[in-house]
Amino acid sequence: MNILTFGPNGSGKGTQGAIVQKKYNISHIESGAIFREHIKGGTELGKKAKAYIDRGDLVPDDITIPMVLETLSKSKEKGWLLDGFPRSLAQAEALDKALQQSGMKLDYVIEIVLDREIAKERIMGRRLCVNDNNHPNHIAFEAIKPVEKDGKLVCRVCGGDLLTRADDQDLVAINKRHDIYYDTKTGTMAAVNYFKGVNGPKVISVDGSKSIKEVSEALMSQLA
Repeated sequence: MNILTFGPNGSGKGTQGAIVQKKYNISHIESGAIFREHIKGGTELGKKAKAYIDRGDLVPDDITIPMVLETLSKSKEKGWLLDGFPRSLAQAEALDKALQQSGMKLDYVIEIVLDREIAKERIMGRRLCVNDNNHPNHIAFEAIKPVEKDGKLVCRVCGGDLLTRADDQDLVAINKRHDIYYDTKTGTMAAVNYFKGVNGPKVISVDGSKSIKEVSEALMSQLA
């Protein structure tokens, strides 16, 4: 089973991806990890990507796509869930073409739908567990609220320390990320809509404003 997953920052995409990965025993592949793997491994693609990253530039698609494909091919037999890519219409088109050429079938596209204002509120209230970023903690939601221990809030799942990402409190940074995601012309939403219009993968859209359990149940009811 091969899956692409989409959702704005704050939608719980990572949490749901981890649930799907565990249930179906497929590889959960994050786009950032792909870059780190190639750069750390000193591959030719990694060296090229690092040159752009060091300059503060975006890595071109003609480098990114082969890196993604190479990583996905390692999990070809097991199956994969790709998180964080594609981020644009152009990347979606290029990835779709590349997958077809490589003989890898895309089975599902998961879209977690969430209002932009709600997504922003969720980002600003979330806390990251130092042990596992997929342990949900949020100061505004009772069901996943951190617990207090020795006068400080700790992870509700494992008791680990919690961190707040600086850019989670930066409205300019949040809006910049969301401007890219909610762009229906060339951005990530355009990529989602692209897959809705092609033959092959089944697109599953779920309401991200529901609880983690409700979103998970909605997803699982539509996955094979």
